[in-house]
Amino acid sequence: ASNLVGLAKEIRKARELAPKGILGVNILTATSQYADLVKTAVSEKIDLIISGAGLPKNLPELVADSSTKIAPIVSSRKTVDTLLKLWDKRYNRTADAIVVEGPLAGGHLGFSKETLTDNPPLLIDLLKEVLDAVKPFEEKYGIEIPVIAAGGIYTPEDAAVYYEAGAKGVQMATRFIGTHECDAAQEYKEAFIKAQQSDVTLVVSPVGLPGRAIHSPLTRQLEKGRVPVKRCINCLGHCNPATTPYCITYALVNAVNGNIDEGLIFSGSNGYKIEGITSVADIFNEFDAYFK
Repeated sequence: ASNLVGLAKEIRKARELAPKGILGVNILTATSQYADLVKTAVSEKIDLIISGAGLPKNLPELVADSSTKIAPIVSSRKTVDTLLKLWDKRYNRTADAIVVEGPLAGGHLGFSKETLTDNPPLLIDLLKEVLDAVKPFEEKYGIEIPVIAAGGIYTPEDAAVYYEAGAKGVQMATRFIGTHECDAAQEYKEAFIKAQQSDVTLVVSPVGLPGRAIHSPLTRQLEKGRVPVKRCINCLGHCNPATTPYCITYALVNAVNGNIDEGLIFSGSNGYKIEGITSVADIFNEFDAYFK
């Protein structure tokens, strides 16, 4: 119940700060409260729901009769085909946008560890495949489905590559950790400032796929074995506390609160490039100046 109240409060705070802005929330399909979280966001009139960490098969049903747009996160053409065909058949609707996330992203990754280490695909290739995959659905529904590139994008030059290939936008996350506006603890930000490229590594995730994070005492401990769960709060839909390598909720909360020794520090591949603290406005001004 507290999670739902907290989500509603955060949306209201954001709306006060940006009354004319487009507000979105990213809700993991793997969470045990997925449906209730989506419904809460819709009741708060959220503009956009982005959803990954699994296939959001019933997302159209959860946003029905609302103005909320939906954008699934995908990592392959196969995923796009499967999901959009399902939505088309079951709900007679399609996506309002698609986020295609490549292997250089932070957090949960939609690739096997073998793929990531042996033969990772290029985001530019994934983007082109997804652009091609959405065409039949654009034609059927008479709309444009913007495709947004994500994973490893840090500079305006990075973004330009994907715009030129047909992306209508880019998703950036890690770079904004190094801003004054990021409300994580200073120790969390310092972990990025101190990190070297070799510190950004792949980790095991309880959702069943690899994740990318900055090396920490916790990741080093996980290399030796699992960290027993002291108290399960049922955050993931498919997680057995007796066998999971660690509790991801406690690990993430520890990190963002500054307890780096027991925290999981998710990071995109370019997290080590953060050298100091800047402002969100400065980052946007950098991009604005480049694309003018």
